[in-house]
Amino acid sequence: MDILHTLGEIGLGSRLKRISDLLMKITQQIYTKQHIDFDPYLFPAFNTIAKLKKTTNTEIRELLHITQPAVTQNINKLLQKELIELQHDDIDKRKKWITLSSKGEKAVNQLQPLWNILDRTVKQYTVFPAGSLIEHLNYFEENLKNGNYMKTIQEKVNTELAIRIIPFDKQYATHFYELNVDWLEKYFYVENYDREVLSKPQQYIIKPGGHIFFAVQNNEILGTVALLKNDEGIYELTKMAVSPKHQGKKVGQLIMQYCIDFAKENKYKKLFLYSHTILANAIYIYRKYGFIEIEVEADSPYERSDIKMELLITPTTV
Repeated sequence: MDILHTLGEIGLGSRLKRISDLLMKITQQIYTKQHIDFDPYLFPAFNTIAKLKKTTNTEIRELLHITQPAVTQNINKLLQKELIELQHDDIDKRKKWITLSSKGEKAVNQLQPLWNILDRTVKQYTVFPAGSLIEHLNYFEENLKNGNYMKTIQEKVNTELAIRIIPFDKQYATHFYELNVDWLEKYFYVENYDREVLSKPQQYIIKPGGHIFFAVQNNEILGTVALLKNDEGIYELTKMAVSPKHQGKKVGQLIMQYCIDFAKENKYKKLFLYSHTILANAIYIYRKYGFIEIEVEADSPYERSDIKMELLITPTTV
């Protein structure tokens, strides 16, 4: 018999504490399996510093709604791990700014993909119709105890983290061009507009404020995508292509999820894309990730496009 189960709502505080302890223990096991030296209890403070770039003890306390001694303890542990640095203010020497160290920046890049997996997995086990909070907790705790939660995360790690998403580098410009031209020639044809943009990605995409990403595995480029700046906070998701020999690995979906996470983290307002209805599988995936169909304007930049879709972004908050 589990006494806390029988207490129902009156035992909520103790129940939440037990689940929290179990979740932290499992998260620590996940970090260890990935050979990451990080304490899950430090996540709120560390993530806040990473998002703000430069902050203070007081700001962290106010944002996280925790006590000053708790903030100080977190800061000291992060300093011991050399993940952050303290800098005196140029004017008020009593004031100390907290920033990530170079080691901390590398840690964020390593941890962020895993944090995204943890976030989605928790949602997977907590988003369902229920009559009460206790019912949610029963289901979630059971999946923590029986290993389903850990198993789900490990499966996602094995499929997703083996493939990394990296930003544009001029050494990959040829891959960007060839992957997209091969895809266009397979399904449609290459328009003059395509060749111009694909051959000069830095001029047409990067310099105006856009981004290009590549999916990489074992130093091999699997696929690519671009976020072309249309207006402030509004980007076109475009030039997505996956190498034929790597299709079936859900590379396109990984790239799509990365772009959406990137848009949220950078507080974009909207992503939109152009496609064609003959690409039924692609349209299905776009809808799966929340894109909805809108009217295609008369002066669309793509002759082959007969559908336009958009996704309104809900920014990630600290």
